[in-house]
Amino acid sequence: MVKGTARQVVVVKSPDQKLFEQAIFLLRENALERGVGERELLEEARRIADKSLPHNPANKRRSFPPLFWLLVGAALIGIPWLITAIV
Repeated sequence: MVKGTARQVVVVKSPDQKLFEQAIFLLRENALERGVGERELLEEARRIADKSLPHNPANKRRSFPPLFWLLVGAALIGIPWLITAIV
């Protein structure tokens, strides 16, 4: 909790309001002194907020389903076995 000081904030509204209404980012005191514009601050806040949503596909590692790995394993075992059986 911030008491006794005035803080600048960036508020980003959630595109999917099932879980969250908005995200609030507290700016560092010297954030605007570094030459960062308001547009850059808003874009960065949106990027961070979008990245942290649980249903965002960017958060999920791209992985294959277990059935795929089962078939790959079966092929790695079965193909050499078939080659040796034929020869």
